[in-house]
Amino acid sequence: MDRLQREYPWTKVPLVACGPMRLIALSKLASEVSKAGGLGFIGAGSDVTTLASELDNVRSSQTESRVLADVKDVLPVGVGFLLWAGDQLMNDALPLLEKYKPAAVWLFAPTQSDQLERWATETRRVTQGKTKIWVQIGTVADAVEATKSCQPDVLVVQGSDAGGHGLDKCAGLVSLLPEVDDAVAAVCAEQDIKKPSLVGAGGIVEGRGGAAALMLGASGIVMGTRYLAAHEANIPKGYINAVLEASDGGVTTERGKLYDTLRGTTDWPLRYGGRGVLNESHRDAASGMSFEENKRLYEDALTRGDGGWGEKARLTTYAGTGVGLVKEVKSAAAITEEVREDAKRVIRHVSSGL
Repeated sequence: MDRLQREYPWTKVPLVACGPMRLIALSKLASEVSKAGGLGFIGAGSDVTTLASELDNVRSSQTESRVLADVKDVLPVGVGFLLWAGDQLMNDALPLLEKYKPAAVWLFAPTQSDQLERWATETRRVTQGKTKIWVQIGTVADAVEATKSCQPDVLVVQGSDAGGHGLDKCAGLVSLLPEVDDAVAAVCAEQDIKKPSLVGAGGIVEGRGGAAALMLGASGIVMGTRYLAAHEANIPKGYINAVLEASDGGVTTERGKLYDTLRGTTDWPLRYGGRGVLNESHRDAASGMSFEENKRLYEDALTRGDGGWGEKARLTTYAGTGVGLVKEVKSAAAITEEVREDAKRVIRHVSSGL
């Protein structure tokens, strides 16, 4: 934990980060998380067309924040990239990273074995090492490979309960994080390289889950689903309502490729799927409806505004299994502070009883 606070001196312990949800986590959300002592990420995803304007927005809001105004060497947010987009994405991103020097880049879903190494090397070069490297993994093997290939500063260990896109096959965080910790520690000792900090993700939406991840060996936590119900999230009201109405996420959400095919977002590598709330689109597909008809109904739902989302509607609501714990809309700052303080209280309570 101390290392993360040294690298991000405006943050508070334990570190709470907002995942770089594409099209949802933009400058407003990222800035508010960082202002509250966390680390907000902008979800650039596979396209940097609007990234400069988003980073300019962060820079403008930074001057208005007592907490962030004194941060000079880096821009106090991170940026998330989807590596499956290929070399052009990196080529387009590097000039922006050089100019703005965000505090971190979050690298996810490579399709080639050398992509992580090239992104890490080039990012460190153009930012003089000021931008730290975060790599999202979902298996022990991927964690070891990433550690060897690019020596990341942070490994985001994502368990199977995570919403949105993740590996079709991976373990839950309770077993995944300790095994990753042991395996990475061993390879770092063997190769005499710095051990990355571990940040837990997947199913964490409140303080008890955050405390559990910290007790498993994480130095911080990442949330995505909880920030869907932040005032600053770039998200339709119908999507927010669907999140608030969902419960029992272990059975009412599922990971798969149906929603990607209906939405036309089919560039993801085969090993990844998106976890979302089950709705009429899913049930009709399961009962044998043709894809063509399902697609027609999906596109019709797009014309229905906020009424297109919900358990009895059709539009995609990406969310993790912890969605039933999301009960109300709050500011991103309030969410960040609440989860951080609740996690600390839980840990103190457990420690006092031992």
